[in-house]
Amino acid sequence: MSRVYFFDTTLRDGAQAEGVNFSVEDKITIAKKLDAIGLDYIEGGWPGANPKDREFFRKIQSVRFDQAKLAAFGSTRRPGNLPEEDPILQNLLSANTPVVAIFGKSWAFHVEKVLQIPLAENLALIEDSVRYLKNHHKEVIYDAEHFFDGYKADPAYTLETLRAALRGGADAVVLCDTNGGTLPLEFMEIFQAVRREISAPLGVHIHNDSGMASAISIIAAQLGADQIQGTFNGYGERCGNANFNTIIPSLLLKLGFDAPVKQHLTLLTETSRLIAELANAPHDKRQPYVGTSAFAHKAGMHIDAIKKHSATFEHIDPAAVGNDRRFLLSDQAGRSTILLKAQKFVPGLTKNDPRIQTLTDQLKQLEHQGFQFEAAEASFELLIKKAFNLYNKAFSLGGFRIIVEKKGDEPVFSEATIKVTVDGEEELTTAEGDGPVNALDCAIRKALRRFYPQIANFHLSDYKVRVLEEDKGTEAEVRVLIQTTDGQDSWGTVGASANIIEASWQALADSIEYGIHKSKQKSAEEKG
Repeated sequence: MSRVYFFDTTLRDGAQAEGVNFSVEDKITIAKKLDAIGLDYIEGGWPGANPKDREFFRKIQSVRFDQAKLAAFGSTRRPGNLPEEDPILQNLLSANTPVVAIFGKSWAFHVEKVLQIPLAENLALIEDSVRYLKNHHKEVIYDAEHFFDGYKADPAYTLETLRAALRGGADAVVLCDTNGGTLPLEFMEIFQAVRREISAPLGVHIHNDSGMASAISIIAAQLGADQIQGTFNGYGERCGNANFNTIIPSLLLKLGFDAPVKQHLTLLTETSRLIAELANAPHDKRQPYVGTSAFAHKAGMHIDAIKKHSATFEHIDPAAVGNDRRFLLSDQAGRSTILLKAQKFVPGLTKNDPRIQTLTDQLKQLEHQGFQFEAAEASFELLIKKAFNLYNKAFSLGGFRIIVEKKGDEPVFSEATIKVTVDGEEELTTAEGDGPVNALDCAIRKALRRFYPQIANFHLSDYKVRVLEEDKGTEAEVRVLIQTTDGQDSWGTVGASANIIEASWQALADSIEYGIHKSKQKSAEEKG
């Protein structure tokens, strides 16, 4: 079983992605998580490049890692500087990390046009920078920047840059596709040529500008690369970096490679989601292995097959990477889908029960009207329980009226009046709000509060409106999705109508109904 080393650069290269901005505390939290999952190297940033990275390397000194080695990142010394006087190398040493990753120019074009020095001088920069760091007892990983573009232009010189790093004592040399333009077959040809010339440990660092970064990284390991660099969620500059969410499980679960992370692979999905949360970015639901859609099944015949054997439509067990199998509710779903959902509440229910067919037909009709239950499991649960008479409605609507008034330049005024009945007792209430939906929300909560005080804990956490018929303009049907939380759990509800207030009411009423029912059920379980 081949050992592969994973070098994570989420905190450095990943942080260069557009829209990603980790705080110092975020970086420390992520570093701890990357260690917990069993990665070999964590690149923390470029000490001296900015105050945030300086503070990170200072604070991380108090953190003890169980598996990972922390690496500081920087470049070779600047032309004209002695190593012991070069601020970049001094900042790398001051970071006090066991590992240092430095990059140098491998492409003659960059040496001549960017550094504007002779090619021989560039080799000296690489060699003595590495040697200086090695003399300070650092493990040194040399990143050969723009390696593949350089090799295509001048193979002999590009290989000499690797040899210069090795003469300096580099522990590993990493071939970087910095522009991300290399394709798999040319990568294979170049990598194999390098492997014939260089016997030292080789790594790869691939950018995703051609959409091939993860595939090339996997191929690299198959061709004998010792170290794979990447980021979680594929974060990185421009189109991103090779995505560890894909690379790690592919190598360890499918290709027989070994690494400490294999013992903690069930943490992969939660690690990916944690990093997305701290990056304040949506988690890509279609990501392989870790996305919420990665093991989501919608078509009825697929779900029926999955029930018989998961391998029929799943390439791995989702639990192996800490993910879950999901059966989606849609007009493509057959009785098998509905049965799986309903059996949670009605044990022993069979596919041939006529109520299952009725519920299936009802679902398809609702979806035809614009409802969609994939992100509204609470609405669907209520649908099932109504069909099987499993609960009593918390309230009945007598009616509501909403007034929206605009006078001159004054802010818009919204007021809602609502009448509800609870256990035969009517309540009529009026409330104002920032808009018509907010006013309606405030009014229904005010009306129900004395019957259900737990409603004070329900908070709207998300509200989305989707136009379903773009060609109809303001006459179009809309779908409203509401996400609600009680501080511990979260649930989604849906409404659909040509009237946005009606669609909002449907989702809002389900949200409150579900929350009340859920709190009653929880209280009963605690008493029982």
